[in-house]
Amino acid sequence: MRSVLLAVCATAALLTGCATASASVEAEKRVPLVTVSRDGERWTADFTLPSDSPTWVFMRSALARETGKPWREGQWAVETPGVILERRGHFDILRVADGGPVPRNLRIRMTPKAEDLNADYDPALMFTDGSAALYAGHFTVFPIASPEAAEALPMDLNEADIDADNSRITWRDAAGPVLLEGERQAAPVSERSNTYVLFGQAALVDSPRLATVIDPGLPSWLGDEIKTFAPRIAAYYAERLGPGQTDKPTIMVSWNGPTPQRRSMGGSVLPGLIIMAFEGDNVVALSTEMRDHARWFIGHESAHFWLGQTVAYEFSRDAWITEGGADLMAMRAQAVLSPTYDVLAALQEEVDDCTTLAVKPVASANQRSEHRAYYACGAVFALAAEAAQKRATGGDWFDFLKPLIDANREDGKLSRAEWLEALLQVTGDPDVRREIDTLLDEGAQNPAELIARLFDRTGVAYRMEGGKVKLV
Repeated sequence: MRSVLLAVCATAALLTGCATASASVEAEKRVPLVTVSRDGERWTADFTLPSDSPTWVFMRSALARETGKPWREGQWAVETPGVILERRGHFDILRVADGGPVPRNLRIRMTPKAEDLNADYDPALMFTDGSAALYAGHFTVFPIASPEAAEALPMDLNEADIDADNSRITWRDAAGPVLLEGERQAAPVSERSNTYVLFGQAALVDSPRLATVIDPGLPSWLGDEIKTFAPRIAAYYAERLGPGQTDKPTIMVSWNGPTPQRRSMGGSVLPGLIIMAFEGDNVVALSTEMRDHARWFIGHESAHFWLGQTVAYEFSRDAWITEGGADLMAMRAQAVLSPTYDVLAALQEEVDDCTTLAVKPVASANQRSEHRAYYACGAVFALAAEAAQKRATGGDWFDFLKPLIDANREDGKLSRAEWLEALLQVTGDPDVRREIDTLLDEGAQNPAELIARLFDRTGVAYRMEGGKVKLV
């Protein structure tokens, strides 16, 4: 695929930077430098760009889940005269009106707020004590030849021939030190974009199995569940799958308030760090239903230290591998650790949602902002793999998953082909793949028929009821 970018370095590792040249002085000169500052209520990001280019692209440019719009348009404003921040294709870009090079030095004023994004990390976690954590990856930019070239980029940059480095970011808070990777410093510098940086005095509480930064406004029962259940379910995963990406994570939890008639639990996982955000009046009081849901949520996010961090998917269209797989990991672990958990009802919800969403190709769900398809259909495929494993060896989902993780620990990638080949080895039936390939690449007018055939071939127990697949 032809490269439309100005070269950043000769040898690039896509999205993660130039491994061989990044240590050199020349490469350092070509990395965008950013200073993110808070002074009272004023937030700014000062960019020093390493080269002249008519267009700079923000590598991470997901849309807000609730509005479907670019999140930066409501949180960022360029203060440097003549510089335009706008959307082109799948990406937010910086350009100037006359087509000339973007000024090497520019400032953006920010108004951080909690906002859930489609398949990306929230730009900010906001705490009730005034603390805030910003995601470093949203400041990474790379040059491109024109706005039109930016518009032509695919949604998944792993599919593009690009050269890009992480930005080098200095973090400053007039009120005092900031927290970066477990340490408070006056003006730390981050070169790894895949992390959050905490401004403010929210306390980091250490313990033998995890460290926590918990919003003081969070309902106390939720904080207790996180502190006690997260180590238990992580220990279960380690017992079944071997070591994950970390054996002592930090969990950072924000509380967005008791919004009426709302139950929101959002989260994501980065190296060594779990991010959680809770909201809604339905979350305030402890109940068996809420406890079980919270434990499943903790289990799903913790599962990503194995399926997502130890091994990751190859392309974003393969997110079903990690999201659906983590769903089933959390359900099976929850069933062992929480006797009240109704695992059959949870699995039925996955089947129902996949049936609804797989009328269109599951693999391209991200292009339609239908990311739920990756979770639901991924869990359906995992359930089929589990049943096939049980039929072949008496094992379960973890027994199917462990060899895949172990075989790919070195390169850190678990591809669609590898996953489906493992399923073939367990079933010995090449037609099993046909049903999954069809749902992934084509969708189906009646997905229930394909799901039923998949379950027939792998041994998932179900019955048909009114044309719908019902687990038994």
